[in-house]
Amino acid sequence: MVSALSILHRFWGYQQFRPLQDEIVASVAGGRDTLALLPTGGGKSICFQVPAMMNDGLCLVVTPLIALMKDQVENLNKRGIPAFAIYAGMQARDVEKVLALAREGEIKFLYVSPERLQSRRFLWYCEVLPVKLIAVDEAHCISQWGYDFRPAYLQVASIREQFPDAPVLALTATATPKVKEDICAKLNLRNPAVFVKSFARANLSYSVSEGENKLTRIQQILDRVPGAAIVYCRNRRQTKEVAGHLSARGITASYYHAGLSGAERSARQEAWIKNDIRVMVCTNAFGMGIDKPDVRLVIHDAPPESIEAYYQEAGRAGRDEQKAYAVMLYSERDISEMEARIPLQFPSLDEIREVFQAVVNFLQVPKGTEGVYYDFDINEFVKRFSLNITTALSVLRILEQEGVWQLSESVYLPSKVEFVTGRERMDEYETANPSMEPLIKTLLRTYEGILENPVPIFEKQVARLMRIDEQDVIHDLQLLHRQAIIRYYPRKDNPQLNFLEERVSAQFLQVNMARVEARKKVMERRIAAIAAYARNSNTCRTQQLVAYFGEQNAQPCGVCDVCVKKSKREIKPGEFGELAAVIVEALREKGTVQALVDRVDAEESRVLATLQFLIAEGIVLRDADGMLSAVKG
Repeated sequence: MVSALSILHRFWGYQQFRPLQDEIVASVAGGRDTLALLPTGGGKSICFQVPAMMNDGLCLVVTPLIALMKDQVENLNKRGIPAFAIYAGMQARDVEKVLALAREGEIKFLYVSPERLQSRRFLWYCEVLPVKLIAVDEAHCISQWGYDFRPAYLQVASIREQFPDAPVLALTATATPKVKEDICAKLNLRNPAVFVKSFARANLSYSVSEGENKLTRIQQILDRVPGAAIVYCRNRRQTKEVAGHLSARGITASYYHAGLSGAERSARQEAWIKNDIRVMVCTNAFGMGIDKPDVRLVIHDAPPESIEAYYQEAGRAGRDEQKAYAVMLYSERDISEMEARIPLQFPSLDEIREVFQAVVNFLQVPKGTEGVYYDFDINEFVKRFSLNITTALSVLRILEQEGVWQLSESVYLPSKVEFVTGRERMDEYETANPSMEPLIKTLLRTYEGILENPVPIFEKQVARLMRIDEQDVIHDLQLLHRQAIIRYYPRKDNPQLNFLEERVSAQFLQVNMARVEARKKVMERRIAAIAAYARNSNTCRTQQLVAYFGEQNAQPCGVCDVCVKKSKREIKPGEFGELAAVIVEALREKGTVQALVDRVDAEESRVLATLQFLIAEGIVLRDADGMLSAVKG
């Protein structure tokens, strides 16, 4: 067997693994079921990609994020590793082709959404797929106690029955002890090896600021902390407002939310990644799967609805392990508004049925429909039926969790064209319609295989080659489609709503309201936890966060707002300089906190307080493993 390190170096160019990666890779490569909890930016994908490359066969990767699927497939292909993804909105024949390649052993990684595991066609193909490893990303989604429960994840356990010898690697960045137990049980992990990297981020300084004038505070924080930044807002309107405010004051900023077109989102994301703009102001639709290690600052203009969400979003700062900052702004009004939204997020059965009926009317879904995808514009929907947006989104989520339908994220699917007429008929058509000949010739010359299969095409590229307007190209493609010369599938850029079970009359819609009530209780506890974090200015921020995830013995971080204030209070005038000099000298060589306390002849509390101050000032560094060292100079 090829060694893990040689694979890592050959395909990824790294000389060594990050902490815990090598142990996880060894466990998976050895055929053992494994649960890995690695914080955001901890390099989860390496943990299944390397062991898959060490052995023969296919690695089946289950992930709910289409953007992340596409990004990882593209990155693997760039490294010469054959990888494909199957996701909502793909043409049936394209899915067939991918599965046929997988069956023939031509694919190393096959990325699928959890909903795909419910497809009869996919299950049929599973009997002949050479699956040797199953990787389950965002594994917390399998637990109804997790903050993002998705019932389709429950299908993963039954899928593995078809591949009894394939180990399962479950990966997540955020799981409480209860969710961790639930993952192991729901995935039927057999005697799993469990690896948990500390949730503490030594380079990340957390702070909380209370008050109302948030626009001014956001600007002040950005003025103090240089570098790329993310500002999270609660709604779309605020993203535009904050970005406009910053731009007017000379800070390059753009905004991002799910209501923008795919092209707009991609362009803005790319500009931010390339540092053409400094600040991305966004809703929580932004961030998943985005690889930008040099983010120096993440600001939340209000608390999110859970510690899990906050930890994941704040954790997008400082992935390069250089010093970074996460700042939460809050007011008591923010907390009250979150609490007031709870009844809207868990409506009554009558309200659920009312929204369900509005959806089937909006999409014109006949009774008995199952497995059909519909473009679904949530904004147009709530506007047409005069619905509360929070209630509507909550019903969509509840019925998704009940397995009634699945609402995919917005996806960009390029246009496709396929010629459906023979050469003789095409020649006759060109003779009779000479104005269409340039377009037909351009399509045939530019897109290989277009005579046999649907091929992705780009109207803008065709327009450039023909030196005409893009709208003229679209008009002529539609004309060729109507005249049965081609099949033209225009590009899609909308969320897709897929009915997973037969559409019934609203009065017969069954919903487990006891389960809905249980999730409401979980939501109440989550909001109480994030409110407690915002209000608690006495306990180290890192200690508060990691305790939520089950780490009860973490040391104070020394760099959060609470620790810095404490260190300034506890050091008496006249004693700081002398003790600081002793600590700096002791840390000319790396060491642990305990080793430092044992070595320095001073009261432990004074040593720790001085150390926290030195870390906050950048005089002493603490690395990802908690080792201390003095900055040379």
